[in-house]
Amino acid sequence: MIQVSTSVLDLSEKDCVHSFYNLETAKTDYFHIDVMDGEFVENDTSKRMLEYATTISHISQLGLDVHLMVNEPEKFIDDYVGLEPRILSFQVEPVLQDKQRIYDMIDDLKRNGIRVGLAINPGTSIEAIKEFLPYVHMVLVMSVWAGRGGQSFIPEIASKLKELKQYLDENDLDLDIEVDGGINNETAKIAVENGANILVSGSYILGADDPKSAISRLKDCL
Repeated sequence: MIQVSTSVLDLSEKDCVHSFYNLETAKTDYFHIDVMDGEFVENDTSKRMLEYATTISHISQLGLDVHLMVNEPEKFIDDYVGLEPRILSFQVEPVLQDKQRIYDMIDDLKRNGIRVGLAINPGTSIEAIKEFLPYVHMVLVMSVWAGRGGQSFIPEIASKLKELKQYLDENDLDLDIEVDGGINNETAKIAVENGANILVSGSYILGADDPKSAISRLKDCL
């Protein structure tokens, strides 16, 4: 079953609560929370995303899908643990040189009952995260470079998704594969055909005349 996680990054603060209700009615599966620190990526969305996530946690039963695009994930994990996200992913690039740090964050999130995801940028190989895969629940494959919405899907990501899916199958690892960046009804099909089962989409859904139909098209992309 294909699930859709709608990015709320570009929602207007003025109308955000109304938009959250509309997205739930439109049958999104998750609210995708893009947390940026202004260091790992240029933009700093940390304050606004925490406000959005806190509001959603009070008004919706849908899961939060938190994505940390930050240099020091530990500083942000504590902010979100209390909101009980369905899953929390962090970019591995800033912490790959300290493997114990990655294991410690994985353990911390699991102790708090939170599913763990590892997020990788287009330039990061599957090989770089293989040793951690038996201990996590999801891999978030960025199909654009982390940091801003509205970018185009990078075609070469299809082969990375295929490689990841093959490795998981060969090693009996039951992980979700999430894809984030440039997802629309056409690129969604490419992603799913190559192994993805969770699609993150922002502008395609939020800019649609009928968000419910847009979400439905993504779920039925095969």
